[in-house]
Amino acid sequence: MEVVGYVASILIGVSLGLIGSGGSILTVPLLVYLFHVSPLLATTYSLAIVGLSSIAGVISRLKQKLVDFKTIFIFGLPSIAGVFLSRKYLVPAIPEEMIWGTHLVITKSHFIMLFFATLMLIAALSMILGKNKKEQEGVLPIYGFALMLVGFGEGSLTGIVGAGGGFLIIPALVLLAKLPMKKAIASSLVIISIKSLVGFTGDLFHTSVDWSFLSKIILLATLGIITGNYLNKKIDGAKLKKGFGFFVLGMSLVIIIEQFFFSNLIK
Repeated sequence: MEVVGYVASILIGVSLGLIGSGGSILTVPLLVYLFHVSPLLATTYSLAIVGLSSIAGVISRLKQKLVDFKTIFIFGLPSIAGVFLSRKYLVPAIPEEMIWGTHLVITKSHFIMLFFATLMLIAALSMILGKNKKEQEGVLPIYGFALMLVGFGEGSLTGIVGAGGGFLIIPALVLLAKLPMKKAIASSLVIISIKSLVGFTGDLFHTSVDWSFLSKIILLATLGIITGNYLNKKIDGAKLKKGFGFFVLGMSLVIIIEQFFFSNLIK
């Protein structure tokens, strides 16, 4: 299974390079199911893998002049703050075991995976069901406090599950900031890289890291993102939006089914 895991690590980068997201969606399940890393530790590793491998994608997008720095400042800074506060205060506050009713026992690990899948499901539906209007730059952007608030909320939520958050950032930038899909992808990569590394740095104070293992995954994911960057130039933004939505939807359903029927959640 480890061989499959290493091959899948390349897909983490391909996903990030191609659609500016999906890296953490692949990373956490990959670490948990193929490498048997605990869900909590997987969230820490995910922050490092996604944050460092995203740098290659950021460099490419900067050269293409696709990064919207105004959006990054307004949305990204609150998002980074949300991640830091979430990892420092919310995650440690989650109880190790929660008992609901007489037969449902939810451990901290189960909660993180189910919460992760729920966020994925909501984001997927927003992308799939959203009106497929022609992309126009600068049409009724919602800047200011509203976008800052959404950024902080996104950072707080994804901080819990160790996700880069592109599956929430991209819908927000497309629907609220009215960025064209490819600009949203580029800006998302910058935000993901910065806040993931901030979250990972905070975790280092209380987490033991297997650097040898982590380095291998980061290297493979970086090779993948270089491939994804090339593919991104060849594919239309509108098609990426719908395809990304269906991809996230499928992954969320797989995790929910696995947690309820194959993880001894119901006793």
